[in-house]
Amino acid sequence: MKELIIQASEANTNYRLGKIHHDKADLLTAEKYFLKSVEEWRYPEDIFFSFKVLGFLVRIAAELLDQEKTEKYISLSEKFLERVRRDYPRQLTAEFYYNDGIISSYRTNLQDAINTFTLAANKAREENSPEVLAKAMHALALSYFNRGEYEKSLQYLDDLRAILEILHKGYLTGTMYYLYGNIYAEVGQYKKSIESYQAANDVLKDKFCWHMYARTLTSMGIVYKKMGEFNKSLTHFELAQHSINSKIFRKLQQTINHEIGDVAGVDVDIVLDHTNRMVYERNLGPIDFKHRFILLEILFLLAQHPGDYYDKEGLAKSIWRDEYNPLVHDKLIYTSVSRLRKLIEPRKNKRSYIIRGPSGYAFNPKIKVRLHKDNELDTKGNIYGIEISTPA
Repeated sequence: MKELIIQASEANTNYRLGKIHHDKADLLTAEKYFLKSVEEWRYPEDIFFSFKVLGFLVRIAAELLDQEKTEKYISLSEKFLERVRRDYPRQLTAEFYYNDGIISSYRTNLQDAINTFTLAANKAREENSPEVLAKAMHALALSYFNRGEYEKSLQYLDDLRAILEILHKGYLTGTMYYLYGNIYAEVGQYKKSIESYQAANDVLKDKFCWHMYARTLTSMGIVYKKMGEFNKSLTHFELAQHSINSKIFRKLQQTINHEIGDVAGVDVDIVLDHTNRMVYERNLGPIDFKHRFILLEILFLLAQHPGDYYDKEGLAKSIWRDEYNPLVHDKLIYTSVSRLRKLIEPRKNKRSYIIRGPSGYAFNPKIKVRLHKDNELDTKGNIYGIEISTPA
């Protein structure tokens, strides 16, 4: 019995040392301590403790872009989950179902994850386990965010916020604000997004969670990019780049490199962002085209070929996928171009961007335009559905 207590203590000590190194962004040293902890596990005494260690190992391997290790640790987690389910059905507590949901999210089985996190939340209420309930709320918010259901995600975050006002869990509070920032960025509430990231940074800084610092800077840079503030955006990306060890934070470095390449040297009159359906005009700032799909398509078509004139027949085929019919298309084209000019022209009485000639409409070749890259990274950078910011 004494030997078991000593060994369990060593496992716990190595786990805590790993957690300290993880939070201060030394992931390689953290991994060594977590693996030492694995060697000291005692089953079944360390069931839920073991899930935590495996969770950290999965996150570290994913950040290192080590697909083989990531798969290894996910598979170990799945096997461990099934072993517990088989051997100790009485241990199927809220904590168990939370871990079950986390493993489903690794595989991007979001509906399965949502169902299991909901079960975990319900059981946590029955068991009067506020910490597990808080983690389940965060996991549900993140799952709905990843499905693009932002209102639902915000609802769960608001529930989490109410719990954390009583519970006072620092790391979870920081990651909650971080997720608020991500949601507000997606729905175009950029000021609230920046405020949320700053709140996250303040909390995580006080908790010495430096592994999140560069990630928060990067997210803020992405928001400033969406706002058309490219110099401020570049500053945040460069700060993030200088604050990490690129040999360790490979996944994050890949994101930062992509973003820097997207905004560096932006000295143009107009930027067209097809992915987010936004246009950034030097004098007017960001212009939302989310509900102006046809106008954005016309603008992109012309801007991709500056100086090339498109007649009515060409526009009808390219934009409306239709054979030109003067009764249908003449007024439609004139009205669409007129609306587009009103949106993007900084001087209403002067046509700077879209010019008209005898052959049709063209984008002014003297204008400096940048076609914004899609925000899709190399698929190797997006290993599974793993977020290093989520609680293990």
